[in-house]
Amino acid sequence: MDEANERVEKIGETSGCEVQTNQEPHEGMGFESESAAKSFYDDYARRLGFQTRFLSSRKSERDGSVISRGVGCRGGSENRSKGHESCSAMVLLKKEKLGTWVIRRFVRDHNHPLVPHSHISRRELDEKDIRIQELTAELRVKRRLSTAYKEHLITFMKDVEDHNGHLSTKIHLVYDNLKKLEREELLRRK
Repeated sequence: MDEANERVEKIGETSGCEVQTNQEPHEGMGFESESAAKSFYDDYARRLGFQTRFLSSRKSERDGSVISRGVGCRGGSENRSKGHESCSAMVLLKKEKLGTWVIRRFVRDHNHPLVPHSHISRRELDEKDIRIQELTAELRVKRRLSTAYKEHLITFMKDVEDHNGHLSTKIHLVYDNLKKLEREELLRRK
């Protein structure tokens, strides 16, 4: 083994684990940050001959920070237009309470041949993926808000309808009582 393959990177004091750069990802593997975990998976992908993309993320409801992220193989996307599924090879990263990031799920198998990288730079792809992810998350939030507003509006309209029904009933009672009083008054005058 040459020195590059023997290189060991310490991935965080709190995780207590060391990761070799030529190691395959596995569940339970810990990293000191999300970017360290993503870099590790990107290096793994380059060695095997595939490109990665962000699949999904989950944010904390408390402070809006990312607490979970899926990173998967970009391959197979050309098969989607032919009716095939996208590649399912991926890692699911989760942020632990102490701030470390841990691989909670690892899917090794690809449903397509592995190919050398395209001429598109990793940075360009990452920026597009991040923007798509941000817009998708924003769309989810807007859909939830829209659903909540719709439910509130339906409830409000039902309340207005019920109130109108009660008012209509009361108006009919007042009208009937006025007519009754007018008849009685006419009978007294006669």
